[in-house]
Amino acid sequence: MTKTRLGMTLSVALTAACGGGSQPPGVAASGTAAGAPSAPTSGTATTAAYFNVPQEQMSHVQIATVAETEWTRMITTTGTVDWDGDKTTQAITQVSGPITRLAVDLGSRVTPGQPLLYVTSPDISNAVSAYRKAKNRLDLAQRNLDRAKDLIEHKAIAPRDLESTQADYNDAATDVQTALQQLNILGVSQEDIREAETQSVPIRSELPMRSPIAGVVVQRLVMPGQVIQAGATVAFVISDVSTVWVQGHVYEKDLRSVHVGDTAEIRSASFPETLKGTVAYVGDLLDPDTRTTAVRIVTGNPRADLKKDLFVDVTIRDTSSRQALVVPTASVLYDEENFPFVYLQVQPGQFAQHAVQIGSQRDDQIEIVSGLKTGDHVVSQGSVFLQFANSYRG
Repeated sequence: MTKTRLGMTLSVALTAACGGGSQPPGVAASGTAAGAPSAPTSGTATTAAYFNVPQEQMSHVQIATVAETEWTRMITTTGTVDWDGDKTTQAITQVSGPITRLAVDLGSRVTPGQPLLYVTSPDISNAVSAYRKAKNRLDLAQRNLDRAKDLIEHKAIAPRDLESTQADYNDAATDVQTALQQLNILGVSQEDIREAETQSVPIRSELPMRSPIAGVVVQRLVMPGQVIQAGATVAFVISDVSTVWVQGHVYEKDLRSVHVGDTAEIRSASFPETLKGTVAYVGDLLDPDTRTTAVRIVTGNPRADLKKDLFVDVTIRDTSSRQALVVPTASVLYDEENFPFVYLQVQPGQFAQHAVQIGSQRDDQIEIVSGLKTGDHVVSQGSVFLQFANSYRG
């Protein structure tokens, strides 16, 4: 039998049960089913008169028993993807000068210490020159100290002459450490430092800017030939996109059900998989316009499907649980004023439209806050056809 034919048959049955100006057996004077539980009257739909479903049509109507179960609340909201702030950084040059060449581009995967670009700068030339001079003075001071120690053993010089030579050596060693620290600040590698110690090699003015972390170049903010300033010009943004942040938006009524450590599911029409995440931060401010609070969710991004600023659907599962009455989601319908109701089975084959108050939804179940009790029987499949047929009653 088709759905349309079922609805027409139910319409005839309902008209016979409730129409014709006569009160059906077992119906109270108020129009409610005798023995049916009363429904909430404030802000909800009213309970309608019961009606019969012919026995031959009962095979198309499935009944579910209202049961109490351990309930974990789920919050459904939207979110925006952002780079992981703990694994994202700006690459800023330590020297000033024009860019001679770029070594990477957008989308390049880089490792720590990998050159990103090269800069020609007098800063590096001056630093290498200072290091070489300090190293020369240290070598000379070392030879003078060795000679003084030999002379003091043969009592050829006074002790104070040895002390003066030792002081000169200490000063030269300090100058070397200072020059070496300057080279480290500029990002000069150990290989370049060893090369700088070779006096016969000309000083190179080109210095590579190296990647501070491993990741992907997600922004390139400079061009070849551009003059950059030390400590001020941001050349690249590098992020490890294997994890991202999802900035969710939770309404104030749901805030008490969201905690750090709650699990979350991320979905988007852009990809078929459901990604798992964890709530890492619940904001302390409420947006006065949207009445929402920002919630940060850290999620894996193994295939790089999640792009910055992508809109996603977020489901947050509360880690705490409680006992709650639940019915199948298909049992709950809505009237003309958008109030929820169910079809309650008063006795076999007899049903009444019954108002309920609902809570959160989880998978194919929905929480019943009030209006039903444990053991009640409601229509789980076929309730839409009952509603259609019920609308034709006289």
